[in-house]
Amino acid sequence: MTTTNLPVSSAHRGLMFVLSSPSGAGKTTLSRRLLEADERVTLSVSVTTRPMRPGEREGRDYYFIDDTRFATMVTGGELLEHATVFGHRYGTPRQHVMQTLEAGRDVLFDIDWQGTRQLAECCRGDLVSVFILPPSLTELERRLRQRAQDTEEVVQKRMARATDEISHWQEYDYVIVNDNLDEALVLIRKILDAERLKRARQHYLDGFVTKLCAGRTAS
Repeated sequence: MTTTNLPVSSAHRGLMFVLSSPSGAGKTTLSRRLLEADERVTLSVSVTTRPMRPGEREGRDYYFIDDTRFATMVTGGELLEHATVFGHRYGTPRQHVMQTLEAGRDVLFDIDWQGTRQLAECCRGDLVSVFILPPSLTELERRLRQRAQDTEEVVQKRMARATDEISHWQEYDYVIVNDNLDEALVLIRKILDAERLKRARQHYLDGFVTKLCAGRTAS
């Protein structure tokens, strides 16, 4: 008997799967590829006060709100975590994440170390965190320039921030150097598979083992 033969909701409680990295190290690309490869993973869509970028869509990339609404969500306890990055605020709505975990689906977070630390404080048992490192700072800067999304000033700010972000690598459960996207994705999927198999996340086991010992399971 395997968990793949069971409804997802009865097989295991979902987990919070965090990918963090300095800007340009590949977490967004890896997140997108993981979502494409694994239908049991759903993306946590954050709220943000920053303007929408070209190609982004409301409800798919972010929920775009103003500062007043964001402040209300913070004071009302509606956010699992929140942080300010480059002058804009980001946060994770609580209700949808908790409902998704209870349904047995895994929730993917593309957040920084500040958000990850807050999730660890409130939901450590559900959390699995992975930090993505670039192979070098030179390569990180090259990637930032190659994507051509930011002004020179923003690129320099991101590079200045990168060292501080990297300094938090020891707070994560796993660390991967993204020298090759395909290889990094394979490692991420191995981590996810292993974490899903942890006893505490396989809720069906108590009943299964009871029946097994009583001799009532199929051979």
